Amino acid sequence: MRKLIASMNMTLDGYCDHLAVIADEELHQYFNELLRNADTIIFGRVTYQLMEDSWPQIVKKPVGNKSIDEFAVLIDSISKVVFSNTLKGVEWRNTRLATGTIEKEVRNLKEQPGKNILVGSPSLVVELTKLGLIDEYQLCVHPVVLGSGITLFKNITERINLHLLKTKIMGSGAVVLEYEPAARNEK
Repeated sequence: MRKLIASMNMTLDGYCDHLAVIADEELHQYFNELLRNADTIIFGRVTYQLMEDSWPQIVKKPVGNKSIDEFAVLIDSISKVVFSNTLKGVEWRNTRLATGTIEKEVRNLKEQPGKNILVGSPSLVVELTKLGLIDEYQLCVHPVVLGSGITLFKNITERINLHLLKTKIMGSGAVVLEYEPAARNEK
């Protein structure tokens, strides 16, 4: 069974805002490696539209930064599944709209052969956490206090114990924390 990995940049105070993170060479290299080990990424509408507005254009016209240009190619090439109640279609290469429920679609994806599946939308991380479908969390916590915004674990109402797998400290001061859910009976 394929592994579903929730991968998210966040501030020290728990907010998800791509403009607040330190997007340096090392961070892009980290996410490039994550993408190389996956073959599917799941998005909600908002995150999908954010990504679609930026990365295909960099594939067409590289910026000259190796890790950013590589990230653009990797994310452009990977299979993308978008969950949306409002989008009627998607245009980004290798992208499809989900047709079933999030639970049904993700369970089906996990049962197919292949590499890891990534989820990078805060709302989907919450829903998939509630469904118990996330196998690993890779949270990159940046040394920034934002004070407001979208929190990652908003609407989680039950305790979830996690087991630390690995940490990585980046030169920027960001820390990647890799966790897996602890056994369900450890509440």
